[in-house]
Amino acid sequence: MNRLAAILPATNVLVNVDATSKKRAFEQAGLLFENQHAIARATVTDNLFARERLGSTGLGHGVAIPHGRIKGLKNPQAAVLRVQQAIPFDAPDDQPVMLLIFLLVPEAATQRHLEILSEIAELLSDRDLRERLKSEPDAAKVHELISSWEPLKSVA
Repeated sequence: MNRLAAILPATNVLVNVDATSKKRAFEQAGLLFENQHAIARATVTDNLFARERLGSTGLGHGVAIPHGRIKGLKNPQAAVLRVQQAIPFDAPDDQPVMLLIFLLVPEAATQRHLEILSEIAELLSDRDLRERLKSEPDAAKVHELISSWEPLKSVA
């Protein structure tokens, strides 16, 4: 199992989300984490925006990995939101974003945080998979695509 699948319950995958801006997408993520994991939505959105002010988490090709450190969080949590209409995101290629993979980590989770982010970036670098994640109409199938993906094995 990949690191993302291990922290992404199927209930945290939403497609066809009505969010017309980065702010609205972050609010939707805050609502999801509040409802599913009892993390205050304001805490989620404040942390996501604090990280975003350091530089856009948009990767290009219509995808972004907004992430933040949450004080008091015990384990990393993830969510996937796909918006109905692509939203401006200040991505390096200036393309609007449709697929957002949110990652919340404990305040001190430095190495694990980086490993999870790295693996998400690797998953999103697979063009065929990325396009399927951006177009698959069924949230359960999106979750299955992520869960069945295997990262490349590094040779140490």
